[in-house]
Amino acid sequence: MKRIIQTELLKWKNSNNRKPLLIKGARQVGKTYALLEFGKIHYDNTIYLNFEGDRDNLTKIFSKDLDPKRIILEIASYIKQSISEANTLLVFDEIQACEEALTSLKYFYEEAPQYNIIAAGSLLGLSINRGNFSFPVGKVTMLTMYPMTFEEFLMNVNENLLHNIEKCYKEMSPLNSILHEEALSLYKTYLVVGGYPAAVKAYLEYQNFNLVKAEQATISEQYISDMAKYANTNKTIKSIEVFNSLPSQLAKENTKFQYNLIKAKARAKEYEISLSWLKAACVILENIKITEGKYPINIYKQIDTFKIYYSDVGLLCYKSGIAPNEILVDSLTSDKYRGILAENYVAEQLQANNIDLYYWESNGTAEIDFVIQKNGSAIPIEVKSANNVKSKSLTIYTSRYNPKYSIRVSTKNFGFENSIKSIPLYAIFCIKKEEV
Repeated sequence: MKRIIQTELLKWKNSNNRKPLLIKGARQVGKTYALLEFGKIHYDNTIYLNFEGDRDNLTKIFSKDLDPKRIILEIASYIKQSISEANTLLVFDEIQACEEALTSLKYFYEEAPQYNIIAAGSLLGLSINRGNFSFPVGKVTMLTMYPMTFEEFLMNVNENLLHNIEKCYKEMSPLNSILHEEALSLYKTYLVVGGYPAAVKAYLEYQNFNLVKAEQATISEQYISDMAKYANTNKTIKSIEVFNSLPSQLAKENTKFQYNLIKAKARAKEYEISLSWLKAACVILENIKITEGKYPINIYKQIDTFKIYYSDVGLLCYKSGIAPNEILVDSLTSDKYRGILAENYVAEQLQANNIDLYYWESNGTAEIDFVIQKNGSAIPIEVKSANNVKSKSLTIYTSRYNPKYSIRVSTKNFGFENSIKSIPLYAIFCIKKEEV
């Protein structure tokens, strides 16, 4: 399937000052497939090494010393293939399983930059945060890979519709009404399917939501298995409790993360490590409260007050136990639950575009779902799951902080009036990092 990361990989390959590339991301987001596909297209051959699947043999190669020339010779001998500096792609998968291999990337950059090396790992964030070994800070280029965004979903379902959406966003002009309804329908489908490639593939090939749910169940279990693999029993239990609490966290009126919803009398100190684990593993996303809607945003963040989302809205749909048809047919879905899914969806689309997540709240009287910064202004983003766009909170925010404009995301078509940009839910991916 088509993925945006292929463009980033090609930029890396053609870079004049190329460093080893390190890709982190949750399990099952498509890292391995994307790298092997990239190698097949752009190199004469690809050498794939999996440090989890072949830990003992590969660790022996890297544990002797970190001399790149020796490592290359031993890899070539082990796999019985020659390695070309210019035309071979070396893929070090699940590299977090061998800390020496991670450290070796520093020496490849300093002593053998001519080799094309991409390392990937589903739990790289944990390795980076452990700090008990020499991580190659500044010696690698880092990318984070997320589940397929709605943009990527459209790339594989209806690329012509994608181009029309992008054009209308750029011009801030309404999309053709028939195409608008088609895009909204696909948005609802995406809420159910989400962005895990296996789930998307099951939908595209069979149009069967039971198969989609089966894939999501497998991925959920793999996350839980990872928690048990990389933490002691006590931390594992707490991580699972946090992971399973998110649907109820988001369903309450105040969606701020509350520890007592995990279990009675739970405290932050008990669960902060588990939250850090899940964030580092890219399984959850954090939206931090800001106390002022002013530029620059990050100096006003209140780090102990935050919301948590799943990194994939399809996983939220699955974990909530809601039937697909209740999402696909608006009349069957409560406004409250449509709002929960829409907020999680917008969070992951912004994060995938490398936009930091912040929200604003004022003494319980007003709340803005997301605030981004652009051109010296803190721009509010109000998320509505339908076409009812009245918002007391947005009025309070704009009168207090006077942003250059506001953004309202809803099922309404594109438009711009009264300093409010109307962006349909299906077009949130159009807000790119370079704009903010």
